[in-house]
Amino acid sequence: MMATKIAYRTQNMITTTEDKTLAKNPPRDKKNRKTPNNPNKENVTNKIKGKKDEKKDEVVTVNPQKHVEIEDEPLRPNPQKHVVEIEDEPLLRPNPRRFVLFPIQFHEIWKMYKKAEASFWTVEEVDLSKDMNDWEYKLNDDEKFFISHVLAFFAASDGIVNENLVERFSNEVQIPEARCFYGFQIMIENIHSEMYSLLIDTYIKEPSQREYLFDAIETIPCIRKKADWALRWISDKESSFAERLVAFAAVEGIFFSGAFASIFWLKKRGMMPGLTFSNELISRDEGLHCDFACLLFSHLRSRPSIKTVEAIITEAVTIEQEFLTEALPVNLIGMNANLMKKYIEFVADRLLVALGGVKYYNSENPFDFMDLISLQGLLLGIILPIMCLPLMLNSNGLVSDDLSEKSSVRRWIFLRLYFNKRKKKKKGSFIRIFFN
Repeated sequence: MMATKIAYRTQNMITTTEDKTLAKNPPRDKKNRKTPNNPNKENVTNKIKGKKDEKKDEVVTVNPQKHVEIEDEPLRPNPQKHVVEIEDEPLLRPNPRRFVLFPIQFHEIWKMYKKAEASFWTVEEVDLSKDMNDWEYKLNDDEKFFISHVLAFFAASDGIVNENLVERFSNEVQIPEARCFYGFQIMIENIHSEMYSLLIDTYIKEPSQREYLFDAIETIPCIRKKADWALRWISDKESSFAERLVAFAAVEGIFFSGAFASIFWLKKRGMMPGLTFSNELISRDEGLHCDFACLLFSHLRSRPSIKTVEAIITEAVTIEQEFLTEALPVNLIGMNANLMKKYIEFVADRLLVALGGVKYYNSENPFDFMDLISLQGLLLGIILPIMCLPLMLNSNGLVSDDLSEKSSVRRWIFLRLYFNKRKKKKKGSFIRIFFN
């Protein structure tokens, strides 16, 4: 007679007569704990057949509610299996040469670091002097409310990203090329945080209102909800590195996308030049950080299933859509809330494809002005450094101190002229600024 599969729950193990290898952590509810030597008589009844091998014919009747609980409760990772996975991961396994950078082993990751390095900027490059006139005389109360709350979210979110980099990712990733990128990202996130704090400090004159915005994680529920989602992944000790990598790609790729688009909407209206210029710089950086997460994900040998990735991304989409259409609706600044939902879905689809999946929403980009922003980001991140390079090299091919300082000033002038629509200059004047 074929052996009947049985299932019973002990304090530390879910097992069957055919497979006793599936490890299980102890349940949190003390009331449901049972020891192997003292099973609950009300829930388990042993019926022993008259066979020579009584163990094979043993049948256990399990309480239906308990059976559902065991079936539906997600299994936690086997700690031993987790160790084996780390040993098999080139990015995560112990690396005794992690303190030495050369020779470069992961060239794509190193190129991403050098790309980030070439995009360095500081808050001193952003001129906020003309924003106050727009803030005082052109923006209505709803627009001021929206902008101030978006800035409050950004001011706190960069600190959360850094918390994850310092506490988790920098400790887990063992290759020096990726650690270089994370080190630079920590620095640039500090600049983002300084920029957003400076914007709040410049626009908001009432001290109590400033404190309210700086404490947004505690004082503004819709911002706290987004922050809690990100913080949950930092403290999660059971999810794999790959899952948390996807989660923070969603933070920087989805949680920021709608707010970036809303500020670019103001640029389309020709308002707040300092705010919109800083937004362009920061959105370019965050896009690069998201791309880096996708690059690391592609180097992992053990990755979560497509369904798991989709679950993380779609959860982030739902939170972001709620944030910008209900809690802090974009119609406060004249944007269409339904189009904003579509845009967030479009960004999520793009991220899913970058992570090796397929589109989930199949939404198109409803905001044409965001395509223009992408071209401007290309200018800032690639074309501009190439144009600046001849000015920074001397006859020996080395960086000249004098020209380096001069080119920095010229770069600043170029950026200000390019992005300030109020000053219409001929294209030739841009070239003369660089090469005269």
